Amino acid sequence: MSHPNWNRVVIKVGSALIAPNQQGCSSHYLLSIAQFIVRCRANGTQVVLVSSGSVAAGSHMFADQEKSNIAVKKAMAAAGQTEMIATWDRLFDFPSAQMLLTHADLRDRERYVSIRETIFSLLDNNILPIVNENDTVTTDKLKVGDNDNLSAMVATAADADALIICSDIDGLYNKNPHEHDDAKMLKSVDTIDESIYAMAGGAVKGGVGTGGMRTKIEAAEKAVSHGIDTYIINGFTELSFNMLLAGENPGTHFRPFKKPMKENEHWMRHTSNAQGEVIIEGNFDGTLITDSDQLTSSEIIGVNGEFSVGDTILVRKEDGTKLVKAKSNYSSCLLNFIANQESDEFAHEFEEKTGPIISDQHVANLEKE
Repeated sequence: MSHPNWNRVVIKVGSALIAPNQQGCSSHYLLSIAQFIVRCRANGTQVVLVSSGSVAAGSHMFADQEKSNIAVKKAMAAAGQTEMIATWDRLFDFPSAQMLLTHADLRDRERYVSIRETIFSLLDNNILPIVNENDTVTTDKLKVGDNDNLSAMVATAADADALIICSDIDGLYNKNPHEHDDAKMLKSVDTIDESIYAMAGGAVKGGVGTGGMRTKIEAAEKAVSHGIDTYIINGFTELSFNMLLAGENPGTHFRPFKKPMKENEHWMRHTSNAQGEVIIEGNFDGTLITDSDQLTSSEIIGVNGEFSVGDTILVRKEDGTKLVKAKSNYSSCLLNFIANQESDEFAHEFEEKTGPIISDQHVANLEKE
């Protein structure tokens, strides 16, 4: 492996590194990460930091409170975010900027583009973006849920060359190394399939984070499809970062697609959430990814959920086979109305005037290739 020739890299740091004892932020493990960021910047590599830890950092301020209470957790996040940013700031002699995002921000195309532009502007002015999910305002419907997947979305938005996900173990093992002495680490992964996911467990029991190895693999799958080299490394040891800077692989390297998805297709497939479903007949054999006009109201047998014009929808067959995710040119109310017309001629004339049901500019293939 040659010396990394990265123009831009995203590094994800978890709660266990930020607040290992849940007694506020600690720089114990962050010093080596900060040095890595400084050395990357000195080598001409732009860095975006995705940092979890606001809830863990703020928990010590709520010692007598029920920690499972949602309102208390949000308050912990608000208090801890300030402490976490201050901790990072003390480790750098250059400016940083806080970016708090929700999944609602990322799945809205206009806001997503705004996020991209903000990241690029910060980097162009030598300011380190520090990104976290906005836990204070998120709800279950609006949150990404873990910063592993958030880091992949940010890496895609930032057009990063590499994504580095810090873990508490050296990489991806064929079985849980905490429970099996004969577990072996995979140095590289070319294809992420069910066999790879089968190696992953959940979050560490009693830990301070929300993710586990599975969410890291999900993040890797998102990133590599956009052509981003992805690494899962041990964030608790300085050696991991020294090896990366020397062009060596300290953990598990997920190799990127040779032919990455286009940016708008990747956003549609991996970031945008479907607000509803359009169910079509099982014998439909059209190719919507290349010809969205093939989907007409005569093929529709059901519309699930409530969505507006411009929302992302899932198009699937009645047997559950997913075809595409796409931007809808119709609301669910209007689509139901047209699909339920007894007169095919009326529906056809309406579609001729209004246009295709799904956009041909914002569509992502979900069929297995």
